[in-house]
Amino acid sequence: MRQTTRRKTKKLDEKFSKRQKWTNGKNEKQNDETPDKQHKRDKKTQNYKNNTQNNKYSKTQNDKKMTKNTSKTRKETQNNKNMRQKSDKNETQNDKRTMNNLETNEQKLFKIASELLHTEKAYVARLNLLDQVFCAKLMEEANKGTFPVDVVKNIFSNISSINAFHSQFLLPDLEKRMGEWASTPRIGDILQKLTPFLKMYAEYVKNFDKAMELLKQWNDRSPQFKAIIQEIQSQEVCGCLTLQHHMLEPVQRVPRYEMLLKDYLKKLPQDDSDRRDAEKSLEIIATAATHSNSAIRKSENLKKLMEIYEMLGEEEDIVHPSNEFIKEGHILKLAARNTSAMERYLFLFNNMLLYCVPKFSLGGTKYTVRTRIGVDGMKVLETTNEDYPHTFQVSGKERTLELQASSEQDKADWIKAFQETIEIFQLKNESFKNAQKDVEEVSVSKAELGKRAPRWIRDNEVTMCMKCKEPFNALTRRRHHCRACGYVVCWKCSDNKVALEYDGNKVNKVCRDCYSILKGEGIAEGKKKGILEIEAGQFTDSSIVCGFLQYSEKSKPWQKVWCVIPEKECLVLYLYGAPQDVKAQCSIPLLGYSVDDSARPTDPPASFRLSQSKSVHSFAAETEDLKQRWLKVIRLAVTGDLPERPHTNGSNHPGCESN
Repeated sequence: MRQTTRRKTKKLDEKFSKRQKWTNGKNEKQNDETPDKQHKRDKKTQNYKNNTQNNKYSKTQNDKKMTKNTSKTRKETQNNKNMRQKSDKNETQNDKRTMNNLETNEQKLFKIASELLHTEKAYVARLNLLDQVFCAKLMEEANKGTFPVDVVKNIFSNISSINAFHSQFLLPDLEKRMGEWASTPRIGDILQKLTPFLKMYAEYVKNFDKAMELLKQWNDRSPQFKAIIQEIQSQEVCGCLTLQHHMLEPVQRVPRYEMLLKDYLKKLPQDDSDRRDAEKSLEIIATAATHSNSAIRKSENLKKLMEIYEMLGEEEDIVHPSNEFIKEGHILKLAARNTSAMERYLFLFNNMLLYCVPKFSLGGTKYTVRTRIGVDGMKVLETTNEDYPHTFQVSGKERTLELQASSEQDKADWIKAFQETIEIFQLKNESFKNAQKDVEEVSVSKAELGKRAPRWIRDNEVTMCMKCKEPFNALTRRRHHCRACGYVVCWKCSDNKVALEYDGNKVNKVCRDCYSILKGEGIAEGKKKGILEIEAGQFTDSSIVCGFLQYSEKSKPWQKVWCVIPEKECLVLYLYGAPQDVKAQCSIPLLGYSVDDSARPTDPPASFRLSQSKSVHSFAAETEDLKQRWLKVIRLAVTGDLPERPHTNGSNHPGCESN
């Protein structure tokens, strides 16, 4: 072991000795070199070092470029991949969206049909409430003699028939169809079954105003009547709604059918087998809906009148079909004797302005009427006041008011409302004046029949067929004009056609009488005319007084009628539905009647009454002036004195009043 160690140490010493000799020799050699050689050697060494460093830098830069290019390539590859994935995703979504649209359209048709069924169930429940609860309980009490049975019948009209049709026919058919929707997805054929029964709605809608008036009257008149209604309204089944609200439901139902059918047809494909039935149903339902919408507007106006009636402490009788609410609001009244401005409140209607003062009340907002100013003769003027801005003046026959609005815009709104109301009132009165101006020009002589174009009688001048005397309605008996004489007749009386010379011998629809004359057959004599079958136009030409009045008999609702006291029968008052009706609704022999023109809180303004024994006829004119003109004639007639016909004064029909 020791020998091995010695050998290794000897070898290391020899190796170190050799290395030392080589180093010493090298140093001696370098020391012997000339300065030039040494400079060249150092320069060569430096160049070698620089080249080595440059090569390393270039290699590093190339490596970086290669790395960057590789990264860019990878990034582009990834972007292309993402774009392909996004494109594939969009295509998939578009395909899904297309499928969803097809499914949604079918689903929407199903939802519309489901909504129809759902609302029909709720509607039938409301009909049952009206028919089996309200009507039944009131009829039960009426049979005891508490109040007239006819009052209940007139209020609810034909609600029992409407309830029976919907609960026994339409609703079961809809429930059955929805159960078979997968195999029979259609509702047009079912709704087409509804159309023949729309005449029931025409009767209900026509009676609606009368029903609301009767309901109000008997609520005020009979405590038992009012108690029964309030007791039912307090029940949970009523949903805290009034009887008037529930009675509006049948009026609103027809427009609801129209709306659902329109939505249904929008989603229904053009080539669908149900389109024809659905379009035919919509056409008929839309016609009926127009009249229902009109009744809804009247109901909303009546509701507003009731609200104002309560705000006025139920002291002013403004709830009347002829009254139409226009505008209300706070205003300041400028005093004439000092510079103060007092707070007031205005209610503007189509025929009057109520000038009110606020009244303290714990039961809500209340007002007291200071002045009632008629629109007839009213004027509105914009005024300038240095102390008070936004002023204007309203003047009428009863009073003149200088008012201050809250702003310039409020002032402009009030002036506009007054001006429009006055203009409409004047146009309405002008139409009344001209209603009979051209009566003589209507008739065409037999010699000129078919050779000369007639003047058509306006639709709103008649309420019944001028031949058969049947009343018109919107569904089953509509208005038509005879092209030969210009009369307004029903479809049965105009179901004839003949060539007319004035129209180039083209075939036109004519009434049966003109057809007989033009064909040379003559008019077949019918039954003898009754006492009321005298055309209003014949009397108007030679009347002592004529014009529109509001009329009510006993407790019946008010209605507008055309009244005539003819010169030949100056002791009889004839009542017509319109100026051109061929048959009077009734006649009143005036002799022996007593006249009462005292104001009553339940009657409208400018009213008067004719009474004899138990018979009472109430009338109301548009203005106090017109009322006095009528009373001047009637007071003579009731005593047997013959009233004189007014002088012409350039008018074709001097007796006609523009009321």
